[in-house]
This record gives sequence, structure tokens and C-alpha cells, in this order.
Amino acid sequence: MRLRSTAIGLTAVMLLGASAHAAALPTVTIKSCYDGGTCTTTMGEKVRLACIDTPELQGKSARPAPAMAAKYHLNGMLMSQKVGIRRITTDRYGRTVAELFINGANVQQAMVASGHAEIFWRHASQCPWTR
Repeated sequence: MRLRSTAIGLTAVMLLGASAHAAALPTVTIKSCYDGGTCTTTMGEKVRLACIDTPELQGKSARPAPAMAAKYHLNGMLMSQKVGIRRITTDRYGRTVAELFINGANVQQAMVASGHAEIFWRHASQCPWTR
């Protein structure tokens, strides 16, 4: 039980640190999320959530049920919400790769904590919370 309470305490400290950082970020409003890792803003910017991997909706490695669950979870958190954005880069599809923050909390961390996403270790160095 001590390990669990320590983990909860560390998460709270990490979120408080993210909260202070998130307050200084520019904001966008999310129109909708296509899947568990890609959203569109009301201004038409396509945003790929950095450092996480979610189940695929289509293709040979598709897992439709968990993919839809991740999509609905992300839409539930973000649709029509103003969020902080930390733009990192642009991917090969022209999407902005970024970290998103809602009410000071890191959206990617919330997706991992909920079980709808995993850390994408190949690109994890882009996000300080993965260390």
C-alpha cells in the first residue's frame, strides 16, 4: 500500500509542476479528436499528441474496440475545451506534434493513467514527464 500512496503523491507533485508550466502556454480550442492520439482545433490545426501510442482504428494492426474507447475518452476530455498547447515539432503528415494540458493537467499522462494509451518510447524524450 505504501508504494501506491507514494505513486499517488508523485503523480500529484508532477501534476502541480505541470500546472505551473501549463499556465504560461498558448491555448487552442479542440473541435474533435479523430482517434486516441489525434485532434483538430477549431482553427483547423491537426494535433498529434506527443509521446503516447493508442490502439489503431484501421489497418492490419487495428484493434477497433480499444481504439474507439480511447477516442471517446479523449473526446470526452477535450471536445469544445480550451487547452494549453506545447508545440514540439511537425510530423511527416503535417500535423503539429504537441503536449496538451487541460486545467493544468497533462492530457497524455491522463491517457496513460486511464489505460487508453501507452508511452511511445521511441519519441518519449520529447516529453519530460516520461523520464
